[in-house]
Amino acid sequence: MKHGKIKQRMFLVAAVLVATVVGLAVTMLLNKKQPIKTDTSKKETIRLWYTDDAITDYLSSKTLDFYNRTDIRVDIRLVSGLEYLEAINKASLSDDEETPDVYIITNDSLEKAYLSGLAVELDESVPVYKPDEYSQAAKNAVTYNSKYVGCPFYFETSALLYNKTYLEQIAAQANDSGSDSEEDADADTQAQDGEEPQVHIEAEDLIPTSIADILTFADLYSAPENVEYFFRWDVSDIFYNYFFIGNYISVGGNAGDDKNDIDIYNTESIATLKVYQELNQFFSIDTKETNYDTIMQEFLEGKTIYTIATSDCIKKLDDAAKNGEFAYEYGVARLPDINIELSTRGMSVTNALVLNGYSTHKASAASLISFLANESQHDLYEMTGKIAAMTKQDYEDAHVEGFVQNYADSVPIPKMLETSNFWVELEICFAKVWSGEDANTQIRQLSEQIKTQLNGESVTEEPLEDPEVELLPAVEYEDVPIEEGTQTPQTTSQE
Repeated sequence: MKHGKIKQRMFLVAAVLVATVVGLAVTMLLNKKQPIKTDTSKKETIRLWYTDDAITDYLSSKTLDFYNRTDIRVDIRLVSGLEYLEAINKASLSDDEETPDVYIITNDSLEKAYLSGLAVELDESVPVYKPDEYSQAAKNAVTYNSKYVGCPFYFETSALLYNKTYLEQIAAQANDSGSDSEEDADADTQAQDGEEPQVHIEAEDLIPTSIADILTFADLYSAPENVEYFFRWDVSDIFYNYFFIGNYISVGGNAGDDKNDIDIYNTESIATLKVYQELNQFFSIDTKETNYDTIMQEFLEGKTIYTIATSDCIKKLDDAAKNGEFAYEYGVARLPDINIELSTRGMSVTNALVLNGYSTHKASAASLISFLANESQHDLYEMTGKIAAMTKQDYEDAHVEGFVQNYADSVPIPKMLETSNFWVELEICFAKVWSGEDANTQIRQLSEQIKTQLNGESVTEEPLEDPEVELLPAVEYEDVPIEEGTQTPQTTSQE
């Protein structure tokens, strides 16, 4: 799922369910008759719906394999993502010939699907129950009311993307500089003068574990000639900002379905937003003129050393390299913490295989879910660019493995209907803080709004004192050794 589709899904406010839907669903399940087969030689057919054309060829191939193994036909149908559940509901209430038995949907819609009767708890034949097949993040994504109401299929999350070629150049330059200095003074003399002995730098040493590291690197090392930005990311999209605050807030608990587990306004969430605001002076990014596509294009052109990206970047960069449009090696690493005190945690969206409660072919549908889930580990990525949620596979491509690791550490997007506007409101909060508004006030107001929505009555948070936060220890930025024409932590290149 590309980032634009992710954001569209995140910001889609769930339609209000008609009060009779659940009752009607139960009635349909009780009264619906099994189809009468007048032709005993007619093969069983089940239906699979999905919304992403990128997996069409894959599903066509795999459902043919499924037919060859089971003698069960699968009719696959690409459906518009707009009002997707409503379309499934309408088809399910019409007749057996239209009902999708299995469908693929993002995990944030699972509560709505379950309450509508369009999703049911999976039986233990489905591999989501196996202890070592999926990360806890994947299992949390498809859990609702302590039940597995979907089987993880593939996912999207964010990671740190870095230019490996540049890190090797910076390390080599630093080591050469150190060798030159040692011609004039050996390590003992340096120690007598209070200087640190020269340390050999490897490119791996420059893969940051925190944003504080990135600022330190900018202070210590000169950037290669083409570089304009040490670190640059899409500050306008909450999917790439969420990791700042993700370790310190809870919207629905681990599975994102617990209305009693809401913790948005706390000392740590205030601290992370204050640091986020402070970063604007180091990486002055215009939210109106930059987006994920422009950020990725800058990285592709070699203008940026570090950025935050989703897994679609792998295919984009690999294809560009094959076409001679990307002349660098790159790497994928875990999302950086903020500093030694404030850690981070990214967001993920999981596409799940769901068994329709209205299906009259539940056993066969469950077999198809198990088959697709197990087969996904073999060639899903190679055929679609989607990374399988099943984790027992070891990818040869280290870039893919980097996203798998970030997925395991991620927070699944919540499922609660009452908080479906949380993401657009959180993005607004981040935008206001980035532009200079008070972080404490903004996150408190957001918490009050979400709790009011859940409780049905006004909620007022007791104001907390602003925590003392420091992105870095006292570091002087006036003399950053960066090449002319590039960006220092205090100034921004004028585009």
